[in-house]
Amino acid sequence: MSNSFGKIFQVTSFGESHGPSIGVVIDGCPAGLKIDIDAIAQDLDRRKPGQGAHTTPRNETDAFEILSGIHNGLTTGAPLCLVIWNEDVDSSEYDKRRFTPRPGHADYTAHIKYGGFEDYRGGGRFSARITAGFVMAGAVAKQLLQTIGVAIAARIVEIGGVTDPDKMNLRIEEALKEGDTVGGVIEGSALGLPVGLGEPVFDNLDGELAKALFALPAVKGVEFGSGFDAARLMGSQNNDAFTFENEKIISKTNNAGGILGGLSSGMPLIARVSFKPIASISKSQETIDLKTGKQITLETKGRFDPCPIPRALPLVEAMMAIVLCDFSLRAQKISLVI
Repeated sequence: MSNSFGKIFQVTSFGESHGPSIGVVIDGCPAGLKIDIDAIAQDLDRRKPGQGAHTTPRNETDAFEILSGIHNGLTTGAPLCLVIWNEDVDSSEYDKRRFTPRPGHADYTAHIKYGGFEDYRGGGRFSARITAGFVMAGAVAKQLLQTIGVAIAARIVEIGGVTDPDKMNLRIEEALKEGDTVGGVIEGSALGLPVGLGEPVFDNLDGELAKALFALPAVKGVEFGSGFDAARLMGSQNNDAFTFENEKIISKTNNAGGILGGLSSGMPLIARVSFKPIASISKSQETIDLKTGKQITLETKGRFDPCPIPRALPLVEAMMAIVLCDFSLRAQKISLVI
């Protein structure tokens, strides 16, 4: 498995959905950063399960502990280790369907790759549960980026084909009543970026951002700026003309989404992330019994979200922050001692 990401701001994810704990180790965080514990907790609250009718009823507080890397509230330069202990684990349904892979999940591919030794409970390492570690790392990264005036945020732009915010919840409720699920699109933005972040040609900014975002479960598409619409525009329409504003070079439009040639342009970085519907549905589906080789009908029971989008906002922010923090350190935009 590959569980680490980043060159200077290095993030290593650990834990499984139904294991004792989940968490993250952050290496390369500069010394002297005053950690805002409440800010980390707030991002975790946005992601945690059991928040309402449209999220899984799994009841996890997602209270976290910092085991290393902080003294007197400040980072020491040593690796940060943040851990969350799993409290509400029920593996009974997963034990029953051990050899009947769920359509749309990684059950089958993981079973083959790891020879049947993978942790299948709750999806193991493939579960969205482990993204709580990403959120903690992202919260630290956001605090580092704030020291150079960079702000990151995400918003919902579509759920199940619906773009009207007043109708999005209705679309989720419709799917829930039908025993089905819906996906959607989240737009992440980063403001205040310095010009020139990125290391072309192979570590270009959009490529690394896409890599990080595709590490999120259920992500099937990432685009920047005009994205796929650029394929339907003329060059004269898609090009962003340069101009001056308050003695600063900007572009009149932002079809590039804040990235030119794999480098940040100083304009707002805009990324849109497409999430597929949650694969676990109440409707009957066909699958294969890996023991008998026979096709069977599978009825998935358990605790699942009808839509990944509401809880995915802090995930998109986190992955963007981790990448932008790493590139800012590589470009020496963030001091090693604050």
